[in-house]
Amino acid sequence: MIETEARGQTTVLVCVTCRIPNEASAAPRSGMLLAQATADAAADDSNIRVQRVECLGNCSRGPSAAIRHDRTWTYVFGGLDPLRDGPALVTGARLLAGSSDGLMPWRGRPESLKKGLIARVPPTDFGNDTVAEPA
Repeated sequence: MIETEARGQTTVLVCVTCRIPNEASAAPRSGMLLAQATADAAADDSNIRVQRVECLGNCSRGPSAAIRHDRTWTYVFGGLDPLRDGPALVTGARLLAGSSDGLMPWRGRPESLKKGLIARVPPTDFGNDTVAEPA
């Protein structure tokens, strides 16, 4: 079991260079729109930090974002909708922050974070003696 703190900041990293397929190059990048929608959704929550990053390396399944919190697994998502999924990422951040085992619960997770899961990465202090249940 990975212990987490209910308090502390959870970070949502949003790739601002992402584009959706066939997006016009003159249009605002979908990733930037997603970052703004996520920041707007998290505006009243001081425990969630939205950080804009350049390229999460998931270009074929963008727009992409990752959610991380100290001593928990980090989750990477793709195929996100820039106008719909900002609040979903904030919901996921809250779920991860409140987790007692370091894993984002399936129950309560927005559908886009179920379907769009690309990977989860163990925390840096992950020990081989712990086996996590499949997501």
